[in-house]
Amino acid sequence: MPEYINLQNIFLVLAVFSTVFYIIKMCLFLFLGGDVEVHADFDSLTDCDPSFSFFSVQSVLAFFMGFGWVGLTALTQFKTGTIVSLLAAFAIGVVFMALSAWLMFMVKKLDKNIKINMNDYIGVQGRTYTAFKPLGKGQIEVTINNKLSVLDAVNLLDEDIAAFTPVKIEKYENNTIYITKS
Repeated sequence: MPEYINLQNIFLVLAVFSTVFYIIKMCLFLFLGGDVEVHADFDSLTDCDPSFSFFSVQSVLAFFMGFGWVGLTALTQFKTGTIVSLLAAFAIGVVFMALSAWLMFMVKKLDKNIKINMNDYIGVQGRTYTAFKPLGKGQIEVTINNKLSVLDAVNLLDEDIAAFTPVKIEKYENNTIYITKS
């Protein structure tokens, strides 16, 4: 076996390459969003996020990054033996992997879509955001779950409704909100 293939160089190569790929992967995540790994369509009766996995590319790169840098440091700076360096590298690699997976899980929780039942908001007051023609479409501002939302709606009246006029949600059917002046 060539003399340049030793444990120190293996740790160094693992550390450098995994760190470079980890940084590239993080940049892709930050600039392109969280959907840079797998695009798939899942049919499931459970309420789970199929895109999250403990063994993702991100967490495996984090493992090798921690494994390489800690193994190299233990071997060269602390002058530990081969077994102790490998054990320390493995332990810290698992910690890096778990930390990376936990952080990605927490970031993905920020992107939670809350589904609301619009039938629960019949009778809620709001105001028009745009002007409505008789029986025409436009947008309304309404506060739902303490969050101001701009929603598409249809005027139920045979008269114009000016912008910023107080309105009330009268009904919701076929994914359409119907309003009247309040």
